[in-house]
Amino acid sequence: MDRVKRTLAPYLLVLPGGLWLLLFFAVPMVTMLSLSLQEGDIVNGFVFTGHWQNYTESLADYQTQLIRSLVYGAITSFVLIVMAFPVAYWIAFYGGRRKSTYLFLIMLPFFVSFVLRTISWRMLLTDDGVLFHPLKEAGILPADFQVLGTPAAVIAGLVYSFLPFMVLPIYVALERIDPRVVEAARDLYAGPLTSFRKVIFPLALPGVFAGVLMTFVPASSDYVNSELLGSSETTMIGQVVQAKFLSNSDYPSASALSFTLMAVLLIGVFAYARALGTEDVMKVAAR
Repeated sequence: MDRVKRTLAPYLLVLPGGLWLLLFFAVPMVTMLSLSLQEGDIVNGFVFTGHWQNYTESLADYQTQLIRSLVYGAITSFVLIVMAFPVAYWIAFYGGRRKSTYLFLIMLPFFVSFVLRTISWRMLLTDDGVLFHPLKEAGILPADFQVLGTPAAVIAGLVYSFLPFMVLPIYVALERIDPRVVEAARDLYAGPLTSFRKVIFPLALPGVFAGVLMTFVPASSDYVNSELLGSSETTMIGQVVQAKFLSNSDYPSASALSFTLMAVLLIGVFAYARALGTEDVMKVAAR
């Protein structure tokens, strides 16, 4: 009896999580896959016909929005690396006893609703807002200067929204670096730039890898920032899917676009992992 219990124990522990994934991930994915191959409308109902043209037609109609979303996601990830690495580096090596406080301050905006934070950015970037209106009145900026409704506003919102997701994994990777390794590099007459390039950054690659995965995928599929901070010229694929699902009730096309976006993102992630060298990253992480 004890042997049976020991044999079943691992499966029983996995069972709650497995059921959760089955009910709230696998079943919806299969349902959406079925919807993507159906034809019909909300009035007469949808019928499964294996209509794979939903994919080709949706991709042909909205390839601009899809490419724009991927570009915005890539730019956002790059900007996040540039901004997050110095912050994580300073907290890891110079934060001292207040590291937890600094990390808490970085996470503090997450105590406010994502939508409310994006609306606050809209109020900040509007032409008559507290930021640009005084500068226009002073003649520092031209009267027709505008940020809201531009790609810069959307990307700025995305960077702000996902900054903690880049800072935290990079911080964890940097925190694991033994300071004696950096000191040894300096003892070997390596300058600050060489130490960073040859020692610190390679050891921090697992954090960078995880940070990009945690920011590129949600940033590329985001629709809140492009909806509130953008315009018709900055429409992202997430907005198209949201409109087709909730406004147009065009479930087959929306499902096809969702699967297309997921496939493109997976291909991008695998290509990124291969280019970076996942095995090398995991070896560094295991040290």
